[in-house]
Amino acid sequence: MIHEILEHNREFVKEGKAAEFATSKYPDRNLAIVTCMDTRLTQMLPAALGIKNGDAKIIKDAGGMIVHPFGSVVRSLLIAIYELGVTDIMIIGHTDCGVQHMEVSEITKEMIKEGIDEEVFHNMRYYGIDFDQWMGGFDCVETAVKESVELLVHHPLIPKKVSVYGFVIDTETGLLNQVAGPEIE
Repeated sequence: MIHEILEHNREFVKEGKAAEFATSKYPDRNLAIVTCMDTRLTQMLPAALGIKNGDAKIIKDAGGMIVHPFGSVVRSLLIAIYELGVTDIMIIGHTDCGVQHMEVSEITKEMIKEGIDEEVFHNMRYYGIDFDQWMGGFDCVETAVKESVELLVHHPLIPKKVSVYGFVIDTETGLLNQVAGPEIE
């Protein structure tokens, strides 16, 4: 599979196809989006939002959740705000998310089955990492989105001028429903 991807890349470069995606590092719409890594959103989300290459910084992670106030998602948002001019943030969860109702105990069993020593989990707790919270999913996508929005709205490093909105997109229809943040006229 990787071989095929690299072969395609060589052809892409040879044909000069990167030129059609040329833009600057600054998002044209001063927008950052935090969303799920779900494969259904790869092309559908930008199409449903009417955004093109260069319009927004898109940060993807499992569930589109912000699970730590000083983790990599917030770090990326802070860089987007202070270095790249982002003034609006959209947190976008989605229907039928694989992280919803995910059982950490099942993932832990799979990790142990794949050779991760049980002592690793003990050591994580010893060093202050709440593995269940960090790895865990959520029961309700709307609640997860609202919690991520609240975390950003009250974050000590996010300036008040930045607007934070929360949405859930329907993976079948593409319909975007606002669940948090300032009302939009």
